[in-house]
Amino acid sequence: MADISALANVLYEKKNGIAYVTLNRPKVLNALNTPTWTDLKVAFEDARTDASVHGVILTGAGDKAFIAGADISELAHVDAYEAEESSRFGQGVLDLIENLGKPVIAAINGFALGGGCETAMACTIRIAAEHAKFGQPEVKLGLLPGGGGTQRLPRLIGEGRALELIMTGRTVDADEALRIGLVNRLVEGDPVQAGIAFAREFTRYGLPALRFAREAVHRAHDLPLHDGLKVEADLSTLAYATDDAKEGMAAFMEKRKPVFKDG
Repeated sequence: MADISALANVLYEKKNGIAYVTLNRPKVLNALNTPTWTDLKVAFEDARTDASVHGVILTGAGDKAFIAGADISELAHVDAYEAEESSRFGQGVLDLIENLGKPVIAAINGFALGGGCETAMACTIRIAAEHAKFGQPEVKLGLLPGGGGTQRLPRLIGEGRALELIMTGRTVDADEALRIGLVNRLVEGDPVQAGIAFAREFTRYGLPALRFAREAVHRAHDLPLHDGLKVEADLSTLAYATDDAKEGMAAFMEKRKPVFKDG
């Protein structure tokens, strides 16, 4: 595994069961280039394998941008083959984030455009500052989203709204993002602090139940109800067989707080 101490574009620290991943390119509004995607991959791989980490908060340095999109100065100098490779690599990193097995909170502190919006959508929960802005503006460059925007955005806000945003490149403010379901919560202050408070709501629970719940929703999203219920039943059975489930039910019967093995 790559050395997390060598990260150049991402700040990474772990404290009290939470890993903090911060895009650290504020001079270019935390734009995503290949080295930054690589650093994100390293950080999230470490968070995935570290048993002491029960959740992740992802944000951007500064107060202007979460991630303002791809680094166009890099994209403008690649050919079609390299562009495909870049898209596939970014999609892989976002798949890692989405399927980490641990909740990931996006603390959106400003612009979340293009790849930034796509990164936020790969997270489990999105908490945004009131001045945050969202959009998929790729069409304005003669392009289309390449990091999952055409797939995750319809799943979050519906096909009609997603097509409107993708085909117009329109930017939406935080209030509209909340109204259409693109974000979960708006906060007046620092979204990272709000993310910490939110994380405390789940870090006391066992990781298997959280992982299975996320997997049930994700896997069954586009299935017919009958098939989705089968996915839920299978994962519920797996959760029932864990030590955490036995502890949770015993604690309920004994009128005490549970002490989860993985919580």
